[in-house]
This record gives sequence, structure tokens and C-alpha cells, in this order.
Amino acid sequence: AYLCLVSTLQLWLTFAPVADKTAAYFHISLEAVNWLSIVYLLISIPFGLVATWVLDSVGLRCAVILSAWLNMMGSITRVFSVLKFLSLGSRSYWYLFIGQCLCALAQPLIIFSPTKLAALWFPDHQRATANMIASMSNPLGILIANLLSPALVPEGQHIPLMLGVYAIPAVTACALATLGIHEKVPPTPPSASATNSNSQPFFTGLKMLLRNKPYIILAVCFGGGIGMFTCFSALLEQILCEKGYSNDFAGLNGALFTVCGLLGAFLLGMYVDRTRKFIESTKICFCLSALASIVFAVTSRFRHQAIMLAITSSLFGFFGFAIYPIAMELAVECSYPVGEGTSTGLIFVASQVEGVILMILLQALTVRVSEDPSSTCALDQDGALDWTTPVLVLAGLCSAMACFYVIFFHTDYKRLHAET
Repeated sequence: AYLCLVSTLQLWLTFAPVADKTAAYFHISLEAVNWLSIVYLLISIPFGLVATWVLDSVGLRCAVILSAWLNMMGSITRVFSVLKFLSLGSRSYWYLFIGQCLCALAQPLIIFSPTKLAALWFPDHQRATANMIASMSNPLGILIANLLSPALVPEGQHIPLMLGVYAIPAVTACALATLGIHEKVPPTPPSASATNSNSQPFFTGLKMLLRNKPYIILAVCFGGGIGMFTCFSALLEQILCEKGYSNDFAGLNGALFTVCGLLGAFLLGMYVDRTRKFIESTKICFCLSALASIVFAVTSRFRHQAIMLAITSSLFGFFGFAIYPIAMELAVECSYPVGEGTSTGLIFVASQVEGVILMILLQALTVRVSEDPSSTCALDQDGALDWTTPVLVLAGLCSAMACFYVIFFHTDYKRLHAET
């Protein structure tokens, strides 16, 4: 399951760190490259509801195996797009796009699973840590993509090599999931809530969630946060190249963003497992990540600010990613006895909706500027895109979400109370 999670995030952001070279190789626009990421968000909106039903009604094992197969088929289809003997011509992009669509179908099935895994297989005092470890495979996949894609593609002609390398983990994960996962639940339930599982039926649970005010606030704010992080990861290279920063530096920033996020999530997960301070922890981290986003938005508009950009990216990741696993646990706590797959899945669907809106909005706010010899964007003949307004809007939205969450979100820990 962990390898499946890592692989699906790698495949999602394969092209973001080398967007300009991908556009040049396939003879497409940067907007078309961005759609290779946006399609994940679009497909996850309707299929996310299906994935929540599969997790809560069919079971964790089925969800993981189905996700692994879809992910593998998508990664192989992507490789077809660069096979010269097929002579696809202009159709090569559409093979690539179809492959991304198959991978996008796989993502909700596996990305919703950490809370279900933690609830079914771990005792209550280990759930936040277990969820953190599983959930942090997401930024690990992003980290690998940010480091590996620029390293594999110094020039556009190396795109086929990159696609082949990314297919290997997907095929491996599919084989391991198919052959290695045998049980839906452990022989001995690890906690009272796992023993006396009384999750509501899927549609009943959906109705309960839509009437749950704290849950709606969490879904809007935390979903918006995920959407913003999605945009940041997908657009980072394009934001920085116009100011003269290289793809390697953009990849380094993405890596720092992710590594520090892993560290933050680990530390916060351990802290929350001991203290049960879900709400206080998420509110503090949300505010600090908003501050980091403001500093990044300002700093990224200046040249020769590599050290400051690296620091702000690190802080943005440290505080922002730390929220992710804790907020997922908080979603289960405030919505219990709704099934874990449904409560976390609906937040993810909300994040995809907000992510799509943000991606389209931010691209629409860019301004094409004249050629600049200091720009490192590969499409200089068309002029680079200025991202000043979009990054400031992103920081403003992050700050607004943080304020709204701090002021209005309050809830009881329903699952913990039920277990005592």
C-alpha cells in the first residue's frame, strides 16, 4: 500500500518539475502540460465518491489492489506515447493524457486509505502516528518527482527515459499488492472502535457529513489547503523560471518543501498521539504555513534570492504538510461514526474541486511578458509568464483560510469519547 501511495504521487507530478521541456518535446503549450496535472483533480472529484464507497463497503484490500492495477496500466500507457516505432505523431500527447487519466482513477482509491488502515490495524494510541506514516508517502512521492524528473531530463530528449523509470515502481507495487495483500482486517481488532465497528451506511454517512458544521468547515479549509499545496507543487518550476531560477533549483525547493513536511508531520504526529491536541496543533500550523506562503510570494518575485526561497519553501512544507495526517484524523473524530473512508474521502474531493478552481484561476491571472535573457524558461520565444499576481493571490487565500479555520472550527473528539 505504501509503495502504491508513493507511485501514484510520482506519476501525478512527473511533468511539473520539467514542464518547459515536456512542452518542447511533445510540441504542446505549457497549458497542455498543466492539464496533465489538472486531470488528476478533475477525475478525482466524481471518482472520489466511488472510492469512498469502495473503501467503506467493499474493503481496504480491494481498494488497494484495484488502485495498483489502474496505476500500473496508466504508467505503461504513458510509455506508449514515446515509443518511436508506433509513429504516433501528434497523437502521442493523447496517449500520455489517457495514461494520466488511468493513474488519476487510481489515486483516490489509495490516497483515502491511510485513516482506514490506521483505524483497522492500529490501537488508538498509535493511530495518529500510523496515519502520519502512511499519509506522508504523498509528500515522499512528490519529493521523488521533484528530484528525479530534473535529474532524468537535462534535455527534452530524455523524456522517454523518465517515463520508463517512473513505470518501474508502479509495476512493482501492482505485483506486491496483488500477491501480498491477503486480509481485509487483522485477526484481532486493535481497538474498541475496530471491535465494535458501527460505521454508518455510505449514503447515510454522506448525509450526516453534509449536516455536520465542524466537518464542513474542516473540509472547506483543509481541502483548500490541499488544493493550494497541489498548485504550489505543480506550478513551482513555472513560477521560478521566469525569475532566472533553474529547473534543478525549483526541484530542490520542491524537495526541501517535502522533506521538511515529512519532518513536521512526524514530529506533530508523535506529539498529537501523546497529547490528543488535534485542534490546537492544526490551528497553529495552519497560521504558520500561511505566514510562510506570504514570505514565499514576496521573495519569489525577486532574482538572486535562492537562500531565502529555500528557507521559506522549507517552512511552508514543515508547517503545511504537518497538518495533513492530523487533519485526516480530526475529520474522523468530528464525524464519527461515519466511515473513515467516507469522512476523509469527501475532504479529498473538496480539495480536488478547490484545486481545479485554483489551478485555472492562477493560470488565468498570469501575464505574458517580453523575452528576458535571464529567464530559464524553455519557451522564451513566446515570452515567459509573470506569476506575480497568482502567487500573491495564493498567499492571500491561504491566509484567509487559516483565519477562518482558527475562528470558526470547534468540535468534540467523538471517536475518542466513544472508546472511553
